[in-house]
Parts: sequence; C-alpha cells; structure tokens
Amino acid sequence: MARVAAIDCGTNSIRLLVADVTTSDGGGRWLRDVHREMRVVRLGQGVDATGELHPDAIARTRAALVDYTAVLRRKGTERVRMVATSATRDARNRDAFFDMVREVLGAEAEVITGDEEARLSFTGAVSDLDPDEGPFLVSDVGGGSTELVLGTWDGVTGSVTAARSVDIGCVRLTERCLRDDPPTERQVEDAVRVVGDVLGEAFDAVPTGAARTWIGVAGTVTTLVALAKELPEYDPEAIHLARLTVDQIRETTARLLAMDHDRRAALGPMHPGRVDVVNGGALIVRALADHLAGHGVTELVASEHDILDGIAFSVS
Repeated sequence: MARVAAIDCGTNSIRLLVADVTTSDGGGRWLRDVHREMRVVRLGQGVDATGELHPDAIARTRAALVDYTAVLRRKGTERVRMVATSATRDARNRDAFFDMVREVLGAEAEVITGDEEARLSFTGAVSDLDPDEGPFLVSDVGGGSTELVLGTWDGVTGSVTAARSVDIGCVRLTERCLRDDPPTERQVEDAVRVVGDVLGEAFDAVPTGAARTWIGVAGTVTTLVALAKELPEYDPEAIHLARLTVDQIRETTARLLAMDHDRRAALGPMHPGRVDVVNGGALIVRALADHLAGHGVTELVASEHDILDGIAFSVS
C-alpha cells in the first residue's frame, strides 16, 4: 500500500486528493480516500482575453498550495503528482506559475496534453461502473476546456478508444459570451453557437455513437445533479453515480439561466466559486446531452471520481 497525493490545477479550481493505493496479487488496484479538498482560485482569470495569467490568480493559487503542502506533510504522503491544464498551456507568462509551484510544493507542475487529461479522467471516472454498461463516454467540463473520451473498462483497467480536448469550458464561455447576469437571450444564442462549433471538433474525433453510457465528471455536472435532485446542500455520496435524464438537464439549465447572481448563490448546493460560471458550464453539458440523445443515450451518470483519482493511480 502506498500513500500518494494528486493535485489537479485547472482553470477554475485547484483540487487535492491524498489516498492510499492498494494493489492486489492479481494486479487490481483501488483507492481509499484519506483527504479530498477543492479551492476555487480562478487561475484562468482573463487568460482568454490577455493571454497571460493574472498576478492575483497566481497569488490565490499559491495560497491554496501552501495549505495543501501542509496537508501532505501531516498525512505522511510518499509521492505527489501535480498536473496543470488549459490555463497554463495557453499563458505567455506560465514560467512565473511553474516557479511558484516549485518553490511552494517542492515538485514540478506538469502541463499535460488534452489527450492525457482525458485518459486520466476516464480512468478515475469509470472505476465504480459495471463493465457491462460500456462502452463509456466520459465528459469532463472544466474551466477552460472540455474533454471527451470513449473507452471500455474490464473492472481492472480502462482501454481508451478515442479522446479529444477542445478549448471551451465554463470560464472561457462565460467570459466570451455571457456578459450580463442573467444573460440576455442573444448572449445565450451566441454561447450556444460557440459551443456547437467547438464541440463539433470533438464529435468529429470521438465516435460518440458507439457509447452506451455517458459519464459526466467535475463541478458543473455534479452541481447540476445536486440542483436537479433538489438537495438542500452539496452531498457527494448522494451525487456519485446519480443519473439525470436529458429533460432534467434541459430543465435545470433553463432554471439557472433565468436566475441572477444572488439567486444562484442562495442555492444550497452551489459552491461560491461556481456561481459566476455555472451557466456557461450548464450550456456545454446541455449541448452534450442534446447530441448524445440523437444517438440513443438519454441519461447522464455523474461521477465524483475523476482526473484526481486517475492521477493518484498513475503515481502508485
């Protein structure tokens, strides 16, 4: 058994998982959570417009990493892997971010490719699913990018058939199109058009029609599930492996689009850091639901296990 740590630094949030990884004689592996935490740091603040990481965003990320590093020491972590996604891939001043991580964490932050990001997300997402429900399509809607990965799962290992990462996420879409709060009808129409154009690249690369089960990971999906289920507060156990129909996704998205900031913030399951960008994420999920419904996949399975779990497996 090894105690490992995984850190996922995305465009909107930075998340930590400390876990014990056990390997059986037959080669199977499973995780036992020791500590799981998320902070919204909005690292991708303004990147789409300026091409650079904002100093305030780097400072927020540094503060979270200082706390995470203290957790790693207290928990006796043996190995750590930190990955950074689209915000740092796109930034001209990304060296300032890497220097900060090296100083605080004592390890390098890896800028992984979109395909590697999708593979890790797939591994984490399918680990609790029945292999007979495959092939699986896993979607990961982040702050700056959306990953689609199609593959199978035999109960021990995942096999990826096709994957694609495209540059649209809840932060990018909000900053690009949804400038009013609540957004105007014209802004929503513009956002839907942008999402359709960008996701089209992923649909061309990933044969979504081969999927039998759609799995959604990350905060937009889990928040939509919590709202559709009318949970009084965010409850990971109630959300993990919960299912939403396409109609529920459409209804919940429409309800969010009609709310202003204060009404969204008052929703029990809503994380404060997601209030400003949840509409953008919901429109991306709705577009995925509409596309997959055309292929006969009419429900979404939410998974609380995602790229963090995949990263933890990769360092064990």
